[in-house]
Amino acid sequence: MFPPDQSPRALAPIEGLLKYQIKSDERVFKLIVAYDGTNYFGWQYQPDKPTVQRFIESALGTVLGYPRWPARASSRTDAGVHALGQVVVFKTNAWRAPADRLTPALNTHLPDDIVIRSAEEVPPNFHPLAFCIGKRYRYRVYSSRVADPLDGRFHWWVKHRLDVDAMREATGLLIGKHDFAAFETSGSPRQNTVRTVHAIEITSNAYLDGQQISIEIEADGFLYNMVRNIVGTLVIVGRQRQPPSWVCDVLASQDRRQAGQTAPPQGLQLLEIYFADEPQPKHLE
Repeated sequence: MFPPDQSPRALAPIEGLLKYQIKSDERVFKLIVAYDGTNYFGWQYQPDKPTVQRFIESALGTVLGYPRWPARASSRTDAGVHALGQVVVFKTNAWRAPADRLTPALNTHLPDDIVIRSAEEVPPNFHPLAFCIGKRYRYRVYSSRVADPLDGRFHWWVKHRLDVDAMREATGLLIGKHDFAAFETSGSPRQNTVRTVHAIEITSNAYLDGQQISIEIEADGFLYNMVRNIVGTLVIVGRQRQPPSWVCDVLASQDRRQAGQTAPPQGLQLLEIYFADEPQPKHLE
């Protein structure tokens, strides 16, 4: 984090400045951003709270000569969630150098736990939501009776041995097009809860006194907390409290109360976001 005297100034949210009526001399840039979400209240700007958007927009403002410059992300990660492949887009006529020069320029003004991995110029009509056709997340679980003192902010410590084969069997029942209402945290404004899960891959490796389990999920879109709720359900199967076939009953119920707990945020990482060459009729997030 920045020292107190270097923190971005607390400014009100910038409304309406990222609309895509591009002026003739404006350029649109896409940033790939990685961050450790431990110290942040998620991506989205919040008054008087540290968020990733607030620091990105402050760095953009410094580089472009303004107090703050508006940017939009493809995914609004929650507090404590990490990212390796967040996509952030902004437009400006104040940057005349090649796009790749933005990477070192911005990183100079960002805290160590937020990094611009790359920058490129994209077509004027590119939109980080309307062009999105899919995302891939990773969730990490540490299964052990003994805690990991070094890596604890990047996984969920489950104090039980997990049956990974049973978890893999359960994931096969979630792949495909389904109504995932049972895996959406209540209170979401989305009316369409049908999503297509393209892949779920689970790997497990011996680590310290237990197993490090990685669960990667790729879909055309995700409901609120969908990945974390799926993981919480898979852990119940892994603990052999329910058989793998139980996930079919959870899906069919369309009732959040029937699924497992919401896995904690620190195990979740946004890995990659996929885009089409043109806007999609409806984006799912």
